[in-house]
Amino acid sequence: MGPSSKKEDGEYVLTINSGSSSIKFALFRIGVPLERTLKGKFERVGLPDGELSVVHVTTGKREERPLSLPDHAACVPHLIELLEKTASLNAVRVIGHRVVHGGTRYSETQRVTREMIAELHRLSPFVPDHLPASTLLIEAIGKEYPQVPQVACFDTAFHRTLPRVAKLLPLPRRFDAKGIQRYGFHGLSYAFLMEELERLGGGAARGRVILAHLGNGASMAAVRDGQCIDTSMAFTPTAGLVMSTRPGDLDPGLFTYLSRVEGLSAQQFHDMVNKQSGLLGVSEISPDMRDLVARETGDIRAREAVSLFCYQAKKWVGAFAAALGGLDTLVFAGGIGENMPLIRARICGGLEFLGIKIDAGRNDSGATVISSDDGAATVRVIRTDEELYIAESVMKVLRLQEAT
Repeated sequence: MGPSSKKEDGEYVLTINSGSSSIKFALFRIGVPLERTLKGKFERVGLPDGELSVVHVTTGKREERPLSLPDHAACVPHLIELLEKTASLNAVRVIGHRVVHGGTRYSETQRVTREMIAELHRLSPFVPDHLPASTLLIEAIGKEYPQVPQVACFDTAFHRTLPRVAKLLPLPRRFDAKGIQRYGFHGLSYAFLMEELERLGGGAARGRVILAHLGNGASMAAVRDGQCIDTSMAFTPTAGLVMSTRPGDLDPGLFTYLSRVEGLSAQQFHDMVNKQSGLLGVSEISPDMRDLVARETGDIRAREAVSLFCYQAKKWVGAFAAALGGLDTLVFAGGIGENMPLIRARICGGLEFLGIKIDAGRNDSGATVISSDDGAATVRVIRTDEELYIAESVMKVLRLQEAT
């Protein structure tokens, strides 16, 4: 990635996971297995008080500093400066990006091309809070270092196996022809979780599996015989479960009502259901589940927000068990799913009829299997790792290209 006087220490994969107002990145030394040497995050991109936080994995050293980050492209010079100090820039062999939406055209990880960039611009209205920013970032890096291959890993790709009945939205058929369908998201996390299930053995990955990625964004996926058959998010990541600032599924008539009675514009409604709703909207306190659990005994708003989240998640588990024809494995992942035993227990409570029986001791202690031995379904907690999945996927594409 350009000249450097620093001594090279192997070759690297750089992964970039771009969100609407943040960019997570990681540096992996190429080898078997891949070795993560650096991880970091640009936060509050587009706001006055941006910040960069970095962890040097090999030494444990942590750095934080404020930055002016008017847009995602503004992060590129800071990232380059950081890489220059960590490893020589020309040691970065390939850059892998999480791209939130591939539309109907891109259903597998592949190298970025001019044609792909044009298609991502066309798809930008599908996910306006995410896709334009990540596309801008890909272009900015490509202009600085055109000789370094960039690879796109699509969040929607995991859900390409959805049957027609699960993809189809009940709208006038002309919209289906324009690509308006259920796509599903969190696909990189789900793909990683399924690989982990396969690695654990016992045939779980070929059974009836519900994956619950519960974090600031929350969704579930139903997987049978290793293939996704349904997922809670739909045309956009706003649908499905209650989330930190998104409501999940809503009565579509609300937009008509609020536009007439409250005078809400389309943009105001979009902002409301993406940034002001969910846990934050119901609680009026915080979008962070940790804050709400801490305050629920003394504040009914916090208590209702937590209860609504768990109740809706419980319903989705039941719905997907019906779609699967039963349940063999339930997997919790994401910030809430991995770190909050109380929420896991509340979601699973009352689901004994599905074979779900939680062992309180295992759950509270953070065990990887939190179900009782006499439960028919296995309930697991698996720490997801989108960056590692991106790095591994990128290397597969790179090796395939070199072999042809």
